[in-house]
Amino acid sequence: MTRKNMFKQILAVALALCSLLPLHAQTIPFDSNRWEIDARESRIEEYLGRQSLFLKGGLALVKDSKFLNGVIEFDIAFSPDRTFVGAIWRVQDKQNYEEFYFRPHQSGNPDANQYTPIFNNNAGWQLYYGEDYAAPTRYRFDEWMHVKIVVAGKQAEVYIMDMETPALFIPELKFAPASGQVGLSAGNNNQAHYSNFSFTASEAPVLKGKAKPPKPAPKGLITAWSVSNGFPEKNLQGKFQLGESDKAGLAWKKLECEASGIANLSRLLPLNEQSNTAFARLIINSEREQIKEIKYGFSDRVRVYLNDHLLYAGTDNFVSRDYRFLGTVGLWDALYLPLKKGRNELWLAISENFGGWGVVAAIEDMNGVQIQY
Repeated sequence: MTRKNMFKQILAVALALCSLLPLHAQTIPFDSNRWEIDARESRIEEYLGRQSLFLKGGLALVKDSKFLNGVIEFDIAFSPDRTFVGAIWRVQDKQNYEEFYFRPHQSGNPDANQYTPIFNNNAGWQLYYGEDYAAPTRYRFDEWMHVKIVVAGKQAEVYIMDMETPALFIPELKFAPASGQVGLSAGNNNQAHYSNFSFTASEAPVLKGKAKPPKPAPKGLITAWSVSNGFPEKNLQGKFQLGESDKAGLAWKKLECEASGIANLSRLLPLNEQSNTAFARLIINSEREQIKEIKYGFSDRVRVYLNDHLLYAGTDNFVSRDYRFLGTVGLWDALYLPLKKGRNELWLAISENFGGWGVVAAIEDMNGVQIQY
């Protein structure tokens, strides 16, 4: 081997070893001009013996940050009041990012915290719930708690106070991995104090958690929908049958469902007063006249039309049934569709308030039918 080739090999090994080393953490003081804060209220103040950022009802972003994979660390202090406060990463804009937040009022409960994607400024906690998205953490109130979030590709894990064992392993982040800003969040009128914020960009951070084997998909799970543009829910008030005027001007896009069968309409649609309802459509080709059961779930409200006729209208809003009802979505309801021979059009008008705009459905018995999107 020539001396030149040997030098090249040594250099390659050295560069490879360097890539495995953690990059230097960037600590961002809150009085730095690197912060962009858009909140109802914010201030830098002494709190519990250290400099802190008081954030209420908004976002604080590190303006020049570029974060794909790596580690985010900070300390947080909050009261036991009902609050939703945390951190955000891979921020594409102020309407699209990944978020982990705390629910102090649920301390020790299975939903003491929450991972959710924010698509078009709409959180999805009614669609994403359970052990993959939240952990039963017990908090210390009105004192500093250290938090570390490790992000690697499509997965992440969250450490809360205990820096050796992750409190939550997130097996699937819902956005495709893309570099973005990092920052802090305090939803609506919520508030918390933050200190010692830092982030470290790293190519391949190591996660301690492991994804569990995927659960088998329910039989006959619908895997995609045609989704219309958004429109005001009031347009369908009193509509027992859809006419041509109700369909005029609709534009359609195919939305692939997630592995769970969830179709998150916020991936496609902004939510506002003029766009709080959209149709999710299936074409069901039936070999004969028959009745088929479809199991489904929705958030927050639905009107089900089969071949333009209204079959069902339902409400699944947060606390709509009792004060403990969260409005989460699953295959818990069923309809029996009177299919005619040939082409049938199933249109679900899904209306949203907040917390998750989505639908999931399954036709277990697919004998004699074919689905088009």
